Amino acid sequence: MKETIMKRLAKLRLSGMASTLDLRLQEARGNDLDHLEFLELALQDELDIREQRSIERRVKLAAFREPRSLESFDFSFNTSIDRKIVFDLAAGRFVEQAHDVLLIGPPGVGKSHLAQAIGQSLIKAGKTVLYRSIFDVVAELMEDDLMIRHKKIMTRYLKCDLLIIDDMGIKQLPPKSGEYLFEIVMRRYEVKSTMMTSNRPLEEWGKLIGDVPAATAILDRFLHHAQLIKIKGKSYRMRNQACPQTA
Repeated sequence: MKETIMKRLAKLRLSGMASTLDLRLQEARGNDLDHLEFLELALQDELDIREQRSIERRVKLAAFREPRSLESFDFSFNTSIDRKIVFDLAAGRFVEQAHDVLLIGPPGVGKSHLAQAIGQSLIKAGKTVLYRSIFDVVAELMEDDLMIRHKKIMTRYLKCDLLIIDDMGIKQLPPKSGEYLFEIVMRRYEVKSTMMTSNRPLEEWGKLIGDVPAATAILDRFLHHAQLIKIKGKSYRMRNQACPQTA
């Protein structure tokens, strides 16, 4: 009978129930569980497995650069970062409100780590996230400027609950970058949430993008419902660098 049940579970694609069937049967015998109690446990096993697989699938689709978490972030190194604000963002209320977030500060202060960690937390809460550096965004859209391909790529940028655009300000962007970024920001405005990181002040975005009107339009929409988080401090990557000796 057990072999028949396992085949039927496989046919129904109930792998979670199948993987814990022996354990649950032993538990049922040992604790004298009735049929409904046994069934509840077996169904919960299936739900747990499906949820874990869903999270793993969404993490893969998010394409994070590195696996980051808030638990691994060293808040003690940089006291300018408000821990409460970060964890409030990880709770996801700004996504429910279709608001945006800008993390701005010098290189190495943890902007990318926090952005990816918040993204990971939101995935665990059931949200869809897409992570891209600004260079990935521009390269994809410039490479596929044909209308059909452009629409397909743009759809990917528009449908996720949270789009994370990292690395604004590392270097000047190529021509037409402002047009592509404006299209993304404009079409996600008040519909879906966008999070960006930048190591350059806002007044330099016109020069950075190479298009002052486009930069102005981008910031006008993006900052309307955005939470601006300014991070100060030294680079975490340089924390172990030896101090130069003085004579």
